[in-house]
Amino acid sequence: MSMSAGWYLRRLSRMGPREVGGRVSDTVRRRRWRSAPPDCPAVTGARFTAVLPAGTIAAIPPDAAKHLVAEADRLMAGHAEYFGVVRDDLAEPDWSYDPKTGRRAPSGYAFDVPYRNEDAVGDIKQIWELSRHQYLTVLAAAHAVTGDERYAERVAEHLRSWWAANPPLRGVHWISGIELGIRLLSWVWIRRLLDGWPGAAGLFEGNPVALNQIWHHQRWLAAFPSRGSSANNHVIAEAAGQFAAACAFDWFPSSARWRADALRSLERHLRGNTFLSGLNRELATEYHGLVLELGLAAVAEADAAGVPVPRSVRLVLLRMTDALAAVVDSRLRPPRQGDADDGHGLVVDGAGTDRWASLLATGEAVFGRLDWWPAVTGADVRTPLLDALIKPTELSVTRPASRPAHFADAGLTILRGPEEIWCRCDGGPHGFLSIAAHAHADALSVEVRHDGVDVLADPGTFCYHGQPEWRRYFRSTLGHNTLQLDGGDQSVSGGPFLWTRHARSRVLVADASGALGGGTARWCAEHDGYRDSVHRRRVELTAASRELRVVDEVRGPRRAVRLAFHLGPAITADLAGNRALLTWAVDGEDRSAALDLPGQLSWRAHRGETGPPLGWYSAGFGRKEPTTTLVGTGFADGVRGFTTVLRFHG
Repeated sequence: MSMSAGWYLRRLSRMGPREVGGRVSDTVRRRRWRSAPPDCPAVTGARFTAVLPAGTIAAIPPDAAKHLVAEADRLMAGHAEYFGVVRDDLAEPDWSYDPKTGRRAPSGYAFDVPYRNEDAVGDIKQIWELSRHQYLTVLAAAHAVTGDERYAERVAEHLRSWWAANPPLRGVHWISGIELGIRLLSWVWIRRLLDGWPGAAGLFEGNPVALNQIWHHQRWLAAFPSRGSSANNHVIAEAAGQFAAACAFDWFPSSARWRADALRSLERHLRGNTFLSGLNRELATEYHGLVLELGLAAVAEADAAGVPVPRSVRLVLLRMTDALAAVVDSRLRPPRQGDADDGHGLVVDGAGTDRWASLLATGEAVFGRLDWWPAVTGADVRTPLLDALIKPTELSVTRPASRPAHFADAGLTILRGPEEIWCRCDGGPHGFLSIAAHAHADALSVEVRHDGVDVLADPGTFCYHGQPEWRRYFRSTLGHNTLQLDGGDQSVSGGPFLWTRHARSRVLVADASGALGGGTARWCAEHDGYRDSVHRRRVELTAASRELRVVDEVRGPRRAVRLAFHLGPAITADLAGNRALLTWAVDGEDRSAALDLPGQLSWRAHRGETGPPLGWYSAGFGRKEPTTTLVGTGFADGVRGFTTVLRFHG
């Protein structure tokens, strides 16, 4: 997807003067670096001291170690899957190759590469993901656990291959700061996990090529930080990677300055990206996980190097951890809200490890669990590694005495009922900063699960670049469990990561306590995204009847209405008139529910349609599958509301 002149004008309109000035300076610097790139200073006597404390590897649970080695062996055989694409070429990877389209990204000066244009470059996410080198941290961890030098030798082979194929400022891997930041963090952990291997020093601190790469990555990040309207999760990844490298690879004249600048940036943007309630301001749950991982990894590096960290950094991470524990369902799944691209900050376990259970386990080890936290079962490798580095710190802060259900600043409310009924209600801001890059047009949407199974589902994200029709669908109002007027979205999109007008929502009622006490929990909110009309929604969850009631009202002139309910992929629906019987199975046990839909609308079931897209669910980035979407069409006359009732059967 290449960007038009109109997109650039719309994007410029969302920037302030300071951001515009910074971007102009960036452009000038890029031109200067094209003809006279900076040179890495000479380094002598470099040593790596940020090693794991004695006994750390022995503390890894045996089951987690066994899973790690199995994943590492799969990688050694060349097998992996990224964003739904199976790869069998990892034994000798082509770092510029996209297996999805079969294209290779062009070489040349990095800032000339049109990375958004899939026809010219391929799917940039496929190309970038492998070069985050997180699969190499898995191999390095397998070496640390087993002592088998085959893993270390493969890591060394691939790093040398990558460094040779991607010299500084050449090619597609020198375009985006988040990629450089995450790659640096991977290199720090690779060096740490290979410390017992005789070739580790020769691969890193004794290798002029490695030193040149590490220096140029940090110099790049110091020169081109994400700015202004782009200062979301990207700037945190940049700061965390820069900080980690400047702590662990403290070998350059600029290391102290880079470390101090990165820590200031990390502290400021962690606070700026996080509500006081602890939820991430992008209101995209996957990025809550990414930022939390990056923050914990940065604190681990600081403590390993003896670098003081502002108390506010640990407080933000503590609040984020408590908020995560508060919003997950009975299977430790958080809301599926906003964009999700399966991005991770630090990987040592590999595919199949429960990300959210791992984060909660780390939170328990570092901060201590509260009585209301859900139980975490299973084990992972990353938690004992981080716990060994992060020093116990007394924060002297009051934490929630009971499980929070309403996050007023984020506009997110969780209603919980019997039989593990879980309902997320969305009445929050439309994303973060002026472009709200990772927001969806989902105001007042609901997401309902029963014992962890998606019943009324958030369909997910699927893609970013290259498939604009699918990107529009998965971000659209119709692509969520909410109400659409006159065929338009509540918020106005100006591009795949740009919203030029944001719907404003406000929560009127949020009483989530009733259902757990055997009564009724209530939520009500409204938004102004349709200009002359206001959409108001009431949700009630009644424990005794195991019933969820949703009432939609439209105040304003007569408008065409489409009301959508997206069912999870495990749900089978039998629609007759305005009633649907829903059936599914959990752990071999049959479950069912009745969905009574507003009778004043005409209802149809849609599944796996492509012209235009409708009836799809994306379990992860790059993957989609057909599912059933029920859509009711008609008119809102400002008099009667539309009532939907979901009753779970015994």
